Amino acid sequence: MTKKVFLIITLFISFNSFSQEGTFSPYSFFGVGNNTFRGTAENRSMRGLSVFSDSIHLNLQNPAAYGDLRLTTFTIGATSNSLNLEDNTTSESVGYTTVDYISIGIPFKKFGVGFGLKPLSSVGYEILTSEGDVTKSLNGRGGLNTVYLSSGFKLFKNFTIGATANYNFGEIENRNLIAQDNVERASRDINTSNISGLTLNFGLQHKFNITRKYFFKYSFSYSPETSLDIDNDRQLATVLFGANGTEVVIDDIQSTTTSSQVDFGSKLNGGFGVGQERKWFVGMEYSRNTASNFDEINFNNNIDLNYVESEEVKLGGYFIPRFNSPRGYFNRVVYRAGVRYSQTGMDFRQESIDEFGISFGLGLPAGRFFSNINLGAEYWTRGTTNNNLVQENYFSVFLSLSFNDLWFQKPKFN
Repeated sequence: MTKKVFLIITLFISFNSFSQEGTFSPYSFFGVGNNTFRGTAENRSMRGLSVFSDSIHLNLQNPAAYGDLRLTTFTIGATSNSLNLEDNTTSESVGYTTVDYISIGIPFKKFGVGFGLKPLSSVGYEILTSEGDVTKSLNGRGGLNTVYLSSGFKLFKNFTIGATANYNFGEIENRNLIAQDNVERASRDINTSNISGLTLNFGLQHKFNITRKYFFKYSFSYSPETSLDIDNDRQLATVLFGANGTEVVIDDIQSTTTSSQVDFGSKLNGGFGVGQERKWFVGMEYSRNTASNFDEINFNNNIDLNYVESEEVKLGGYFIPRFNSPRGYFNRVVYRAGVRYSQTGMDFRQESIDEFGISFGLGLPAGRFFSNINLGAEYWTRGTTNNNLVQENYFSVFLSLSFNDLWFQKPKFN
């Protein structure tokens, strides 16, 4: 009981303290920022492949997977990122660390439930430009987080369905500072957007044997188009710079607040794969997203940017030399790898902002009841240097801890 209470308390404390710098990307200026959730470390090692699920790992991308869960599972994941940004003339590097998700799943007789917290998007950039005697400083921070509640049901053998309700919330701030040589005061424009609302996700999974040795599995998930509420606050002011670089407000010129909505497009995802139980699996997924509309976010409109429909393709799998090997620890290790190509849904200066990456990882058995440590690494790129744009090159190392236990057991003796 102490262990259960500790996990629940840890999760709820995290709900109140989840705040971080999740990106340093100039592309996070647009919309609600860059999408930061890429699945659990297990799925991410297979480049986000979500068609596969089992009884001891959480699959946060398809709620139907909770119907396969057999052990109560608590998991937390984090990533260390190394980012190199380059254009046609310069290159810069930065490193940062993020918490990726905190989740718990609980199985019952014919269904499972799960809840947790994960980042949905992140904004983080700083751009400094000089034109003649005018210097412009543009920076942003914030993003959206998601608290979710999921449930998966087993309709019949190896066929599950599920649904997730997400409450999304967060604040995005954009600051624009313009200073001119030999002019005492600078102009400052701060735009703050508070966004909140519900989104839904539905899923199904089905597995069946194609021979006595091999199985086939397919899955679908669907997130319908939805709108989130947004409150925009804009503050204009003239400022002076203090000796330590602080900004001292001289005149508040204007402050306005408006309320509206931002529209998120729908997403349809389908995948399939073949494998051998507790031995290997290879799968492929395809997803299609309709265009989103973020025009109601202050300071976010750009005549060079269009939001369009987007596609994503993933290919990945795993291999276990011998899952029940009495000797040889590395025979029981899960070896994972994958590749992914995706479009972000942004066309900027007539260039599609796309992503491509590869990944690999290890699932290391640790402790009783199949608890495990999952390590992974990925290299991926976003954007292009064409048309005076920026290409982002990432190398990420990620880790998750997955603790498994049996809850709600009937006592065998009085």
